[in-house]
Amino acid sequence: MSETPGLDQPDGPQTSTALLERTEVVPQLQEPGDHERFAHYVRKEKILESALSGEPVVALCGKVWVPGRDPNKFPVCPVCKEIYEGLRPPADGED
Repeated sequence: MSETPGLDQPDGPQTSTALLERTEVVPQLQEPGDHERFAHYVRKEKILESALSGEPVVALCGKVWVPGRDPNKFPVCPVCKEIYEGLRPPADGED
């Protein structure tokens, strides 16, 4: 048995595949639903793709939605802003 929990490997020269389960924690804002109160940062090309396809986008903070409102009417998401300014790695799955 390996020392890493959840990664049991058989004895001998056999090969196997192990599954690691990971729970990703999205940073919490002040309250649930706060994502809806902010304008979020999304890559420009993703917004254009979403406008053409109707597919949802992923903000830097991890929020997933289909854009459809004027972001100028809302304050900037503090988590997106912090990530954009380089303080945290992006949560949108891209570098």
